[in-house]
Amino acid sequence: MMIRRISTGIPNLDGLIEGGFKKNSINLVAGGPGTGKTIFGMQFIIDGIKKNEPGIYMTFEERKEKVYEDMLKLGWDLAEYEKQGKFVFLEYTPEQVKKVLTEGGGIVESVIEKIKAKRIVIDSITSFSLLYEDELTKKEAALALFELINKWNCTGVLTSQDESKDGHTISTALEFETDSIILLYHFKQKGIRKRAIEILKMRGTRIPEKTIDLEISDKGIRIDPKKVDVF
Repeated sequence: MMIRRISTGIPNLDGLIEGGFKKNSINLVAGGPGTGKTIFGMQFIIDGIKKNEPGIYMTFEERKEKVYEDMLKLGWDLAEYEKQGKFVFLEYTPEQVKKVLTEGGGIVESVIEKIKAKRIVIDSITSFSLLYEDELTKKEAALALFELINKWNCTGVLTSQDESKDGHTISTALEFETDSIILLYHFKQKGIRKRAIEILKMRGTRIPEKTIDLEISDKGIRIDPKKVDVF
């Protein structure tokens, strides 16, 4: 059976992961501050809009006006996509998402049905996880959220804030339940700041066993598979 793939929107990344994310998969993008998580998520959404796959961007931490202003600098007019009914930006508190879970979808589900969304980004899942005190309840909440995303027939990208030095501190509740984990790095090498990407896992997909060079330009994120970063 052929697996349907959804493009990531990141130049040169799809070729490394057999064509993109699995359709209706849940994909975690983790990294420290300034690694490009928000841009990655938005680039995934923009790619979908261009392919007639409307998207929803749900955030707990960013203000709508600021995000729209920042994304304009990358050439992405979110206000225009919103007018066209191809994009919805949701500012939610973690508590509101908790309510969405208990309601089995609620307002989010109606928005998804209205624009026929196929892609959803949640930025960041870290704030949501903090509502739950232990790994078991975190896992149960994560599973409930993932089941909702699957019910909505969407492919999801969740960002995760990582403050650790090695970039590997991810809640086990998320680590075992997501279909893929992508790590973004922003490190210093010989006094120069560099960026890199690593595909830590992706179910049912051959992945490169290396850390690859990543750049953020005025057109968004792109990677160079020929450049391998060591740090």
